[in-house]
Amino acid sequence: MSLQNDLSQKVIEAVKQLYEVELPTVEFQPTRKDFEGDITVVVFPMLRQIKGNPVQIGTKIGEYLVANVEEVAKCNVVQGFLNIVVEDSYYLNFFNSISSETNFGYVKSQSDDAVMVEYSSPNTNKPLHLGHIRNNLLGYSVAKILKASGKKVYKTQIINDRGIHICKSMLAWQKFGEGETPESSGLKGDHLVGKYYVAFDKAYKAQISELVEAGTPKEKAEKEAPILLEAQDMLRKWEAGDEEVVALWKKMNGWVYDGFATTYKNLGVDFDTLYYESDTYLLGRDVVKDGLERGVFFKKEDGSVWIDLTEEGLDEKIVLRSDGTAVYMTQDIGTAIQRVTDFPDINGMVYTVGNEQDYHFKVLFLILKKLGYAWAEQLYHLSYGMVDLPSGKMKSREGTVVDADDLIKNMEDTAESISQELGKLEGYFEEEKKQLYRTIGLGALKYYILKVDPKKRILFNPEESVDFQGNTGPFIQYTYARIQSILRKAENVSSSAVDTSLHLHEKEKELLKQIQLFPETVQLAAENFSPALIANYTYDLVKEFNSFYQQVSILGETDEQKKNLRVQLSQKVGEVIQSAFRLLGIDVPDRM
Repeated sequence: MSLQNDLSQKVIEAVKQLYEVELPTVEFQPTRKDFEGDITVVVFPMLRQIKGNPVQIGTKIGEYLVANVEEVAKCNVVQGFLNIVVEDSYYLNFFNSISSETNFGYVKSQSDDAVMVEYSSPNTNKPLHLGHIRNNLLGYSVAKILKASGKKVYKTQIINDRGIHICKSMLAWQKFGEGETPESSGLKGDHLVGKYYVAFDKAYKAQISELVEAGTPKEKAEKEAPILLEAQDMLRKWEAGDEEVVALWKKMNGWVYDGFATTYKNLGVDFDTLYYESDTYLLGRDVVKDGLERGVFFKKEDGSVWIDLTEEGLDEKIVLRSDGTAVYMTQDIGTAIQRVTDFPDINGMVYTVGNEQDYHFKVLFLILKKLGYAWAEQLYHLSYGMVDLPSGKMKSREGTVVDADDLIKNMEDTAESISQELGKLEGYFEEEKKQLYRTIGLGALKYYILKVDPKKRILFNPEESVDFQGNTGPFIQYTYARIQSILRKAENVSSSAVDTSLHLHEKEKELLKQIQLFPETVQLAAENFSPALIANYTYDLVKEFNSFYQQVSILGETDEQKKNLRVQLSQKVGEVIQSAFRLLGIDVPDRM
């Protein structure tokens, strides 16, 4: 049981004895830095149940706690706030209880229920870009956090491998490619296919201009450009199973998958299972037909099938076209149901998709609930804001996206440049330097993106992210490396329990209090699907350690018991940094 829970029970007990009143809850907050204390009880909410002066009420409760709670050393009351000073022995006992825990803060799975986390889900007509990076980093980190909180987790994606946008790349390659392959061009497969997606758009715009110059209205020209009509014809052939079109589709998608695999490996994310739109786009049709018979959906005069969500504050939504073909919603309904069929232990799903799809997921979740699926109560849209650069928005059709591979390389180069300026890499082999630049560069990128609440838009600045000062990945990595240096100099770190009669320095106590928050932070991050809570907790821990490091002698301490505590404390801080960063998908270097 945590100190706060224990104290909460004791405060309730005190109020019952002193005032014969049953408090429903007790409100706590950290003690302000300018007052003595470790944790503060807010007295004002109690005035709903207890009549009296908040200072007198706080004083009486404080006296009761000092007399009846072993961990409470003393109390003071400032206006309506009861500040509690906790005995050093409490924190030292806590430290002894966790000092040998290798995965402190993580919880082993307590349930057979699983949650599936979907992320990435790219189109196979272009490479991954900066927006995909935020998606991947968020989804992967949330999956790690959920697992650390005690959940069983499956990581997945649905690959959008069919449709008109895919046919555009295929057609452009046929027209302009002259047999170009990843091998002959030296391009990654996803980059090569993306090149032809841009080529299609260029040719399409040129044809529109020609038609408009010849007198065709622009709107009509956009629909009747010959290259677009050819792409639409290609899509019809694909849906009909035309052997030549399907063979080209398989070949070009294969190039893209190889390219994606390299990017995922470089980014440090992976998946347990994959779904493909070409396999799932028809899945929802039978479900819709069954729902139509059960009255969940209704049919309009033209034969199209809809659902009426106006009572829920939404609108009517089409789920099947008049010709019987599926829309995206139909596919998503079918895919969700298929996933639970494939993994019967799923009792919840997390969809990592940008906030422009907020409405879509409200509708999807509501439809699945109306269809009667119990697990539909546990669906969550991990909605996130877009990522901008100082130069502005990205547009993939125009080829102005920030490519994921280029960005990863740029981050490594930036880390190399800054590391060389700092001049701290003497004695490193070239391969070690290369690995370190990678660790710092990727750490900077991931931390900069994950420290921001998912719902907020990000303006990403690569140079700012690799700063070795402030709330950045490299600053935290540097502190971890500093701790490893302390441990190397300390040689053999004693594993024996620390003496609980020691008097703690204020900085030792603050550090222990910060460590104590880690398990709670993991659970909060899981409940809120927010890696930002882990990132900013880690920054606070590192700031606290650096303050401790500057004000307290560690290896120079002459009292062996105090020295032992400080070395062990440093070691545990390093372990917590590593554990927290693991949840963000970030590595930490032993030396920097």
